[in-house]
Amino acid sequence: MVADHISRTFGGLTAVDVEHLEIPRNAITALIGPNGAGKTTLFNLLSGFDKPDTGAWSFNGTALAGIPAFKTARMGQVRTFQLTKVLARLTVLESMKLGATGQRGERMLAAIFPFLWRDQEKAIEARALVLLERFKLLEKKDDYTASMSGGQRKLLEMARALMTDPEFVLLDEPMAGVNPALTQSLLDHIIGLKRDGMTVLFVEHDMHMVRHIADWVVVMAEGKVVAEGPPETVMRDQAVVDAYLGSHHDADLGVITGRHQPEEGQHV
Repeated sequence: MVADHISRTFGGLTAVDVEHLEIPRNAITALIGPNGAGKTTLFNLLSGFDKPDTGAWSFNGTALAGIPAFKTARMGQVRTFQLTKVLARLTVLESMKLGATGQRGERMLAAIFPFLWRDQEKAIEARALVLLERFKLLEKKDDYTASMSGGQRKLLEMARALMTDPEFVLLDEPMAGVNPALTQSLLDHIIGLKRDGMTVLFVEHDMHMVRHIADWVVVMAEGKVVAEGPPETVMRDQAVVDAYLGSHHDADLGVITGRHQPEEGQHV
């Protein structure tokens, strides 16, 4: 993805003012920054959940600025959410099947003629079952999604996103609220997205996770990109230390690199 001159204001507040941004293809990129840095706003813009005041971006040569999320999903770009949303009265398998695009049976006229969509429905279910097995959720296929734990819902949301066969996956704080027992499983699945040839962008506060799986890191502060590069380089960049701790601090790089826990009031 290549983006230029992206801005978004809310009243008199400039939430995002990014001159240029490139997300490496077939790599895992982390978007980090202190609270209020503009990460979520930029993420919502890139994923089609908000519209910019100015700017343009493209993926695979296709312009995506201002295109709503449901259309970008058909073009190979999908996202997950920090707070998972489930349809409580659907089973896990039904929820997975809902994620597939281009379903003929969704059209009113075609819906009354099963022969027009039955074969496609079988193919969609077969793909859903394969993905549920990959994410170790196959045994829960007949359970209602409301009965799942927070970590299982994160796995389901990621699996459902893959029903669109995407090329670009955006993950909004994938580790937020996840039981430590499922953390490694989620990490492995994110790495698996890259292994399958996808481009991944994720927002995260967990620096350990960033160092562990990110190939590239983009750091935001006050709506702007202040640093980018490999994790080991970015974590030692003075601009990153200033962004997290404030330039008036005698910044301890151990806070950013994870060598000890931050003091109360410091955001990492």
